[in-house]
Amino acid sequence: MPCLDISTNVNLHGVDTDSLLSDLTKAVSQIVGKPENFVMILVKGSVALTFGGNKEPAALGEIVAMGGIDSEVKRKLIATIGSILENKLRIPRTRFVLKVFDTTMGRRSPNPNPKL
Repeated sequence: MPCLDISTNVNLHGVDTDSLLSDLTKAVSQIVGKPENFVMILVKGSVALTFGGNKEPAALGEIVAMGGIDSEVKRKLIATIGSILENKLRIPRTRFVLKVFDTTMGRRSPNPNPKL
């Protein structure tokens, strides 16, 4: 189940959050290759956040998924989520950071022959 958690210093009052959540859900689902009903999105606004030493609109995102994340998927997630935040919240793509975690990365499959 991919989970996208976004914190921003933008006030969400007056923002169509239903549309924002829908766009983010569709994007994550399509890019990661998981059904929409398995995607969770959290967006927190009015967070005390600075980027580059100033309080202009910015966002920090973190996505955690079990599989489906490689370098190409990371690039697509950063570009697409950045575009959505720019269009919906007026956050420049240069002021958005996304941390990406695949919980299956680094796992070693068990040795089928334990004597080796």
